[in-house]
Amino acid sequence: MAKAKLSSTNKSKESIEEIQANFEREGYICNSHIATAIYLSQALEKPILVEGPPGVGKTELAKATSTWMKKPLIRLQCYEGLDEAKALYEWKYGKQLLYTQVLKDKLNDIISDTIGLEESLESLHDFDDIFFSEKFLEPRPLLKAINSNEGSVLLIDEIDKSDDEFEAFLLEILSDYQVSVPEIGTISGKVRPVVFLTSNNTREIGDALKRRCLHLYIPFPDSTLEEKIIISRVPELDKKLRMHLVSFVQNLRELDLKKVPSVSETIDWGKSLVLLNIKTLDPVIVRETLNVLLKFQSDIDTADSEIEALVRVSLNETK
Repeated sequence: MAKAKLSSTNKSKESIEEIQANFEREGYICNSHIATAIYLSQALEKPILVEGPPGVGKTELAKATSTWMKKPLIRLQCYEGLDEAKALYEWKYGKQLLYTQVLKDKLNDIISDTIGLEESLESLHDFDDIFFSEKFLEPRPLLKAINSNEGSVLLIDEIDKSDDEFEAFLLEILSDYQVSVPEIGTISGKVRPVVFLTSNNTREIGDALKRRCLHLYIPFPDSTLEEKIIISRVPELDKKLRMHLVSFVQNLRELDLKKVPSVSETIDWGKSLVLLNIKTLDPVIVRETLNVLLKFQSDIDTADSEIEALVRVSLNETK
């Protein structure tokens, strides 16, 4: 199969610092490591496999890229049992059925002036057969991204939830950016999409797929970066309370929890404290709002005995 010749509307001429600034303008606060990965992805025209724990901004990275590049975001949410029909294309069976009815109605007109079976068949062959054509094709996310004339940002979200078979199917798509439809032929892309694949590491991604991608791991942010994120997302939060909040969450993640609080949950907690008009962090308000940060009762029970100490540490660290 010939490799598709794609044009590119990438942003590789942007410097790493400019990329970082573009993200900040869209409210996505990232470090230079993430900005460098985006720069290299565009320069090398490779997809990015973004791994890391849930809630650290993997999906938001694709959304922010779509916004600052002014390209549509096309998202494919992966799940167990996902197949080509849901990811690539389906036929519009209803329209095909209507077309069949129209063809029946026209059949007499087509062969009315013919003599004999052979001549009738030739007339049918000359008739414009569009039953299997792109007019009856329902594009799904992968085909939409390939067909986009202006380019797009393709987000293949939580690839680790899909099957090995689907992962293998992606290899050709991500290598050649073209699709083979048996009834039509090869559909080749015109503009290479910007591709993000995200994984929460629930299973190991295959080596073949990893080789086709740049790898980016996003961990939980350090206190400095997390505070910048809170400033961007919850600007109305009091400065001192913001510092206490970030310090508390950073130390809370050190406990033996089933699910440590993510960045998105830190943001939700900050918004909750603003709504409650809280000015100072204390054990009482922490206990009343801890369910915003922790999603399992066992984790809330584990943290309960440590709350006084965690509040005290957060206050001391931010003096």
